[in-house]
Order: sequence, then structure tokens, then C-alpha cells
Amino acid sequence: MSRTEKIKREKFEDNIHGRAGFGGLREYLAEFVYGGMDGSVTTFAVVAGAVGADLNIGVVLILGFANLFADGLSMSIGNYLSIKAEIDEYKRQEEVEYWEVDNLPHKERDEIREIYEAKGFEGDLLEKVVDVITADRDRWVDVMMKEELNLQYPAASPLKTALATFSAFVLVGFIPLMSYVVSYFYEMPPARLFLLSSLFTGLAFIFIGFLKSYVTHASRIRSIIETLMLGTVAALVAYYVGDLLRSIVGTV
Repeated sequence: MSRTEKIKREKFEDNIHGRAGFGGLREYLAEFVYGGMDGSVTTFAVVAGAVGADLNIGVVLILGFANLFADGLSMSIGNYLSIKAEIDEYKRQEEVEYWEVDNLPHKERDEIREIYEAKGFEGDLLEKVVDVITADRDRWVDVMMKEELNLQYPAASPLKTALATFSAFVLVGFIPLMSYVVSYFYEMPPARLFLLSSLFTGLAFIFIGFLKSYVTHASRIRSIIETLMLGTVAALVAYYVGDLLRSIVGTV
């Protein structure tokens, strides 16, 4: 996980805790938002590309559901491995710090002193702070992890993060396909199908953009507009690429 993503998650958690009260689920709303946004954008782009290529409903559904589950699984696995790697790195560094505290206590004590001296502590107060921290081995290591290495144990579970991402990708990403699923059983004009798909997807973009404003601290209107623009651009590109490829293949 990149530093930017971690900062976004920390800001998001503080904001949700203060404004929305999502409780224990607040750590996973960011993953739900990004998963849902990616799912709706990519699936709608697939639908638009298939419509541009004038493919039949069955092909649209095959391509759409293939994207839905393959990309959703890929994204969720990536998130799982990213957080798992972060946890493993934290534990590895923690083992190093425990070894140094046990085998190089004077050096580690001096490092604690330097850390709090840089914060403005001095004299007897500085020595008392150092004594209190180094009196407990676990507290000592915890301070070293946070203050020296700038590391904190990830609050989110890798498995729950992956599930939140995959669930959002599939649930929100299914919205562009809804009209085509219905039309597979009840015939409707192709133009109406794509219009309904665009309408439903636009509503999904608005919903995701609204939730995204809580993650990024951006204004709700701006977040909604950005999400709508992203989806529209992706759909237009996919549509015209599909139309271009259809014209090329048709001339072969």
C-alpha cells in the first residue's frame, strides 16, 4: 500500500468517526468506495465498448460478467497482499526492535532520549520520560516503532479489506449490466438497453461520488462530478474503440 493510500485511509477514518459514526466498519468504507467506483467504471466501459462494436446481448453479458469477477478478484487479491505485506514488514521490524532492546539497551535508551529531546524535553523531565518508557519492554518497542520508524500496525484486516473490495466491485459493478440481464429474459430495443444502463450507472456514480467525499474530504458536489466525468470519459473511449474495431474487422 502506498503512502498516499495510507494517508487517505487515516484521514477517512478520522472523518467518519467524527461525522458519520460507522463504528467498526469505518476502516473498510474506503475500500468499498474505491472497489465500487472501479467496478462501475470498468464494467460500464465494457458495456459501452460492446455496444460500440454492435455485439449481441449474450456477448455483452459474457464480457461484462467476466470483467466483473476477474477484475474484482484481481483487485481484492491485490489489496489483501498489500496489507498482508505491510503487516509482515511491521512484524519484521518489530522483531528487530525487540532484539535491539534486549541486546543493545544503552543504545536504544539513548535513541529514546534523542527522540524526546528533539520534542523539547530536557533535564530531569527528559530523564523521567526516558525512564518511564524504557521501564516496560513492550511500551519501549512500541515507541521505537512509532517514533523512530514511523510504523503503526495496520488497523484493517487483509481478509476483510479484500472482501469489502470484492463485494463493492461486484455489487456496484453489476449495475451497468442490470438492464441487459433483464433483457435476456424480456426483449427490449438495444438503444433502450444502453440508455437504461447509462441511467442506472449514472446513479451509481452519484452514490459512489457521495461516499467518496467522506474518504477524500472533498466537497460532495465536486466528488460526484469527478466520478461522473471519469465514468463518462471511460465509456466514451470504450465505445469509440469498439466502434473503430468493428469497422476495421468489418473491412477485413
